[in-house]
Amino acid sequence: MAAHDVPEHKLKLSEVLDMLISDRMVSREEADALIAERRIHGQQVHPLVVIAEKNWKSQLAPHRILTLDSLTEWLAKKVGLEYFHIDPLKVDFSNLTELMSIDYANRFAIMPLRIDGGDLVVATAEPYLRDWETTLKHTSRKSIRRVFASPTDIARYLVEFYNLARSVKSATKVNADSPNLASFEQLVELGKTNKQFDANDQHIVHIVDWLWQYAFDQRASDIHVEPRREFGLIRFRIDGVLHQVHQLPMSVVTAMTSRIKLLGRMDLMEKRRPQDGRIKTRTEDGQEIELRLSTLPTAFGEKLVMRIFDPEVLVRDFSELGFSEDDRARWDQMTAKPNGIILVTGPTGSGKTTTLYSTLKALATPEVNVCTLEDPIEMVEPAFNQMQVQQGLDLGFAEGVRALMRQDPDIIMVGEIRDLQTADMAIQAALTGHLVLSTLHTNDAPAAITRLLDLGVPSYLLNATVLGIMAQRLVRTLCPHCKTPHPLSESDNEMWDHLVAPWKAARPAQLMRPQGCLECRMTGYSGRIGIYEILLMSPELRKRITAETDIADLRDQASREGMKPLRISGAQKIAAGLTTLEEVIKTAPPPELI
Repeated sequence: MAAHDVPEHKLKLSEVLDMLISDRMVSREEADALIAERRIHGQQVHPLVVIAEKNWKSQLAPHRILTLDSLTEWLAKKVGLEYFHIDPLKVDFSNLTELMSIDYANRFAIMPLRIDGGDLVVATAEPYLRDWETTLKHTSRKSIRRVFASPTDIARYLVEFYNLARSVKSATKVNADSPNLASFEQLVELGKTNKQFDANDQHIVHIVDWLWQYAFDQRASDIHVEPRREFGLIRFRIDGVLHQVHQLPMSVVTAMTSRIKLLGRMDLMEKRRPQDGRIKTRTEDGQEIELRLSTLPTAFGEKLVMRIFDPEVLVRDFSELGFSEDDRARWDQMTAKPNGIILVTGPTGSGKTTTLYSTLKALATPEVNVCTLEDPIEMVEPAFNQMQVQQGLDLGFAEGVRALMRQDPDIIMVGEIRDLQTADMAIQAALTGHLVLSTLHTNDAPAAITRLLDLGVPSYLLNATVLGIMAQRLVRTLCPHCKTPHPLSESDNEMWDHLVAPWKAARPAQLMRPQGCLECRMTGYSGRIGIYEILLMSPELRKRITAETDIADLRDQASREGMKPLRISGAQKIAAGLTTLEEVIKTAPPPELI
């Protein structure tokens, strides 16, 4: 029965169970036992939460577990309301919390979600309570559109959003008279004082804590805090894509940046030059997470980016990173050598550091001394001896490698080869019996050879030291909960032929497509995986490395010896149902660019 046809009352456990029984999802015996059990406990809990806690399987095929989300969606249809999953990234809490007090919202178990044209969309977990509609319609001067949402989501986000909105409002009030002194666009407002922000203000502390926890919950890899003229923008990068989270007053954003700089041991007063810092945080469940900070002076103030390093990266298996059995065998063949140079190439954000850390973690046995030289140290790992480049102290990569050579190392990881001096030191380390791992920025694996030749490294030294090169990219993986198979269309066939040309790869019978569900926040994708191109050095390849190396000839020979191009690696991931044609074509460079 539709919600508006039923007399005003709160949902009862017995009536929800009766509906489940009538839909043949739950047996009468299960329902009676639960009602008897709740009489003993006598707790005031929402009926859907009580039922979800039992983890019953639906008696209807395919007999899925009755989770809170599935029960909420089912009940929404039963009472004739739209089901709504609350996505905290899409709720403008600062404006919406002005529409009603938290006491009023708690009293009726409702939560304002968004203003959609002339409608105020409000989530409720009590479909038969409607008294509040008339009052809210009068105070907001909007038509009310009710949607049905999970009672636990409403309870959680009500407290979270109202507390956060209160902190933002209080922080704005405290810092309202403070000008944005770091802005290059000096807009003078008469009558304003020069009162400084308090980075330790309790409201600011709360907002920063919320920001971090929020980012961890959403699986963000980066947090961007971007100043604008009138407001500050908060954005999260999730699975390689930026999502706008919230807009905050500039006074609050400036105070937040000061708070984070303070925690990262950065110069609080220096706003004219870029700075780097790091913070180690602990989540509510006790997990330690590293944040790498970077500030940049912009037209409207300091832009702050926080890179989030998940410690679980270090314990990931190579198959989880996306290595096929062949990739793993070729990679292990390189890393098992006692000395030489192994290079990992790809653009920023392609997972090179993760690959190197995972490799070093596997190699760092008690019998070997593993030393790293990084700019900056991205993840602190007790199994390595890590050193950071400090240009201000004339400690660059070349000087760092020279120092590490005196530390009796077995394996050296150099963050990046940027110039001839660093390349020379890495080669000297390899020639004197060390295994050296490093990174370069090139489109594919063979291009790393020409890049080193362009830097001025003699071809005979490359022949003597380079063990192999791996190029890599990251592609988004399809959400396992909602991906669905589809036969190849005509356009799919054309895209496949474009992807694998000029190489050959068997066309799959069907492709997996993204659909979008609650688990992936309606994006169709969840997480990322690597695609790899591994060039394993051989006598034939070494013959082709000369001062006038023909990169096309080098690439052809490497392919004949088993090197899979990035696009073929991507095609294998598509055929396995892990990702899509569009993702690989967008990410892996086409043949004409390499």
